[in-house]
Amino acid sequence: MRPYVLLSCAMSVDGYIDDTTPDRLLLSNVADFDRVDQVRAESDAILIGATTMRRDNPRLLVNSEARRAERAAQGLPPYPLKVTVTNSGDLDPDLKFWHHGGEKIIYCSDSAAAKLHEALGDLAAVVSLGPTVDLARMLDDLGERGIRRLMVEGGGTIHTQFLTQGLADEIHLAIAPIFVGDGNAPRFVNPGAFPGGAGHRMSLAEARTVDDVVLLRYLPKESSGGKTS
Repeated sequence: MRPYVLLSCAMSVDGYIDDTTPDRLLLSNVADFDRVDQVRAESDAILIGATTMRRDNPRLLVNSEARRAERAAQGLPPYPLKVTVTNSGDLDPDLKFWHHGGEKIIYCSDSAAAKLHEALGDLAAVVSLGPTVDLARMLDDLGERGIRRLMVEGGGTIHTQFLTQGLADEIHLAIAPIFVGDGNAPRFVNPGAFPGGAGHRMSLAEARTVDDVVLLRYLPKESSGGKTS
């Protein structure tokens, strides 16, 4: 069984997930960061793409000690499995991703596997999936490893691939009350052939405020008309 796939993203009112300055743009507020921490704690695995790793250098952890303790009380590891994907294999072993939290796994192209084994050693398990990373095969493999809920935190290329291939079950969009206005900044998704195109209206499962951020929960595989709260 493939895991349930939840895409999580914070973006500006004009659809950007960052600006073009060297420092990461913090779009969420304190309360929304805590909400994201809860979603992480409820997930079996968290995935980010290699570009996001290189740009943001995140640790990608469950930060709440109480939530980690609750996971342990349920017989789960304190931290979800951390997952990344890369076709090039160009990942620095000094990135924070490798040195915090629990187990890590990299899904890569066949050509990148040897490079990653040499560079990372025992920092992460390396799984090659053919000439390029096949996300459907990756989900099959994660399912076989017991992963039932996968949280995907970007970036835009990864989100686009999950959505255009019809592999996303839920989307969490946190809309921050700011404008970025830089056409060179990254967006939530890139151009792509999305299932149903502009004629498909997703089901809105929830809309609520988190201080000055608005959280929208969409179910991309369902048509509009679902429950809204």
